[in-house]
Amino acid sequence: MQFRINRSYFAACIVLITGISVASAGVLCAQETSAPNSFLEFVQSQAAELRSGNVASTSLADWQEQRSQLREQLQNAWGGFPEIHAAPEVRVLDTLDRDGYRVEKIVFQTLPDIWMTANAYVPDGPGKHAAVLCVHGHWKGAKQDPHVQARCIGLAKLGFFVLAVDALGAGERALGKGLGEYHGEMVAATLWPIGRPLSGLQVYENMRAVDYMVSRAEVDADRVGVTGASGGGNQTMYAGAWDERLKAVVPVCSVGNYQAYLGAACCMCEVVPGALQFTEEAAVLSLVAPRALMVINATKDSFQFSVGEAQKSVAGARSVFQLYQRDGSLRHTTFESPHDYSQPMREAMYGWMALHLRGEGDGSPIAEPAMTTEDPAILRCYPGETRPDDWITIPKFAAEQARTILRDRLQPATVAEWRALSEKRRRILDEVVLGNTSPLNVAVISSKLLDGIRTSMFSSEPGIELQLVESIAAKKPEDSLKANIFADEDSVTVVYLKMDKQDDFAASLKDRAVSDGLRFVTVDLRATGKNSFPTDGVGRAIDHNSAEWSLWLGRPLLGQWVQDVRAAITILSATKNGRTIKVIGKGPAGLVAICAAAVDDRIDHVITVGTLSSFVTEVPYENQRLGTLANGILRDVGDVADLASLIAPRKVILTNSVAANGRQLTDAELIQTFQPTANIYKLLNAAHNFRVDVEPVAADRLPEILRGEGISR
Repeated sequence: MQFRINRSYFAACIVLITGISVASAGVLCAQETSAPNSFLEFVQSQAAELRSGNVASTSLADWQEQRSQLREQLQNAWGGFPEIHAAPEVRVLDTLDRDGYRVEKIVFQTLPDIWMTANAYVPDGPGKHAAVLCVHGHWKGAKQDPHVQARCIGLAKLGFFVLAVDALGAGERALGKGLGEYHGEMVAATLWPIGRPLSGLQVYENMRAVDYMVSRAEVDADRVGVTGASGGGNQTMYAGAWDERLKAVVPVCSVGNYQAYLGAACCMCEVVPGALQFTEEAAVLSLVAPRALMVINATKDSFQFSVGEAQKSVAGARSVFQLYQRDGSLRHTTFESPHDYSQPMREAMYGWMALHLRGEGDGSPIAEPAMTTEDPAILRCYPGETRPDDWITIPKFAAEQARTILRDRLQPATVAEWRALSEKRRRILDEVVLGNTSPLNVAVISSKLLDGIRTSMFSSEPGIELQLVESIAAKKPEDSLKANIFADEDSVTVVYLKMDKQDDFAASLKDRAVSDGLRFVTVDLRATGKNSFPTDGVGRAIDHNSAEWSLWLGRPLLGQWVQDVRAAITILSATKNGRTIKVIGKGPAGLVAICAAAVDDRIDHVITVGTLSSFVTEVPYENQRLGTLANGILRDVGDVADLASLIAPRKVILTNSVAANGRQLTDAELIQTFQPTANIYKLLNAAHNFRVDVEPVAADRLPEILRGEGISR
């Protein structure tokens, strides 16, 4: 399988982030290689197996049943939608009069204290107009960008009411007050722990935008459509599939299929967690039926949005349109073009909207009126630095939701209550959040012993081969054993979870461990270090692509890494019965160690070094791995302190813990953050087995750390 990267799509993302031209950006992000990657091949085979049983509906009744189930599954994947909607509290901030239409600068509330910035293009002339919601893609100016303006002006001059909105985290709704920020990678990642992925929030907010549109006196509520390109095309597909008020749906340069995403770099806003466990894109498109759907693709687009991949989904959707006897309501149109929303594409959209929203023409393209786009700054609701200082960004929204979840959590008062609660949480963590981490078909493939170092290749599951390296100490004289910190234990294995190709910390720990008479084992984890995907990183997320692909499968990397650890322990336990297992995780690997011990009681002792202390953050994560941010982990199980509690009464030492921005916690912060863990250990009369330590960790402190010395709280 060849590695493929989305040249034009991801170039647009780089434009949004940096302002670099598309041509230049394509060079930066589109390097290709024919070298195979075992992890990519693994996720692709997993996806193919998950969808191998797809069966097309043979009757309308059959489809209606499937449709109902699919809507429920999608809503669950998105974390559900509020039953009570916030009052819109619409404010018109300014109006620009133009030839044939006016532009209103509007803000309205979609969620409590969450404001959507929008431009309404209102055509001249009396009466109610057909209306179109225009959602932007990954262009720097968001709703203000000339790419978006062009379709809005064209529609307005043709007599349509148009609402162009900024997506959450983009345009005027970014972290800062300027335009051009990217709402993906570790910005959108703050939503994963609370189980509210950006794709679902976009669906909900676009429904609230439709609410606003149909409330306008100028709009005919029975004649509303939606369109967008790139990431906006993705929003268009989901909004059109979900909101049946949208009678004409035109996604542009965005339709392919989910399996084609595996091997490409896509935005976090496009991921529906676990979608490949229950559907493919064809079924999502089918939800539009029997309403009107035009899919537009470009011949020079990236693989996952290519004409060939889109044809697979369109063919599946067509069978459903035919069940409704509405084959003419589905059209697949292609253009000789790169990733874009070009004038010919817009003209095709105008014709489709005219036919299906106004009953005019036969759906053929309509010539675009003459127009002049604006300087993006002119269209801003909050020019310059005038946006309110208390604006709620994606991370702030996620943090507020997380605090509410944690505040309302059950606090056990007795040992019996804790045992019942912890058993439930462990099960949910393993089976629901992590995607089932039980090792299957664990096998040692090869093993070689040389100079006291045993190097083994093992399979943690079919398709995944990893390396385990054991460094074995020479036998010590009897008198020196008395000085050994493990003299009171029959046998000890220290397992270090390795994520980096070059890990000097691991090397120094190994030397000290071996000199103290320990067996030191390093375990490589899948999709990390030498097993990494060649161009995996995007922005702050060094494992962006492999983490996204895993989310599509419903198997977050955190869960897969836990499975790797449990497989390694299975191998070690098989040959060394009675050995004490101590697992060390540095940085993000510390979360893997905590979760592995939470679900596997063969781990006797966990030590973390410089690991994230809490998922709750009002700023993007820094120096973390996207793969550790499993969807819904905080909502369904708890924060890092709650995860560590699940190891009780076994030993846990948390050293040098950090905040989400990478800052090391102070003594007071550390104690406060992990007070829930300390409370559980105290409840179980095992307070001596839980330690937090603010001191920097070095190899010469290994004996002290493994003894459990530190600040006991």
